Amino acid sequence: MDQTSTTPSPPPFPPAPPKAPAFGGMRRRTALVVTAAGLLTGAFAGGFIVSHAATTAPSASASPSTTTPSSGTFHSNENATHEAGESAAREAQENAGQFPTVP
Repeated sequence: MDQTSTTPSPPPFPPAPPKAPAFGGMRRRTALVVTAAGLLTGAFAGGFIVSHAATTAPSASASPSTTTPSSGTFHSNENATHEAGESAAREAQENAGQFPTVP
């Protein structure tokens, strides 16, 4: 007994929609190449900048500091406003010609 199949075959699969390229319209390999090129360019530029900064002499704009006197002697501030907020210990140091170490 030979039986023929009376069950219908399943319908065919619908066609797949076209696949949009990922990575902003680029294919995967192109995106990898662009990323690698960008990283290498950044590495070379960073290495150049760091090596250039390490070999460049510092600028010659060394100006004398205004907080320390250049003559080595202390000159007290005898302004009335300054003297009003000054402690006795500080005034004694100023009168002795020392650099004040107390507030």
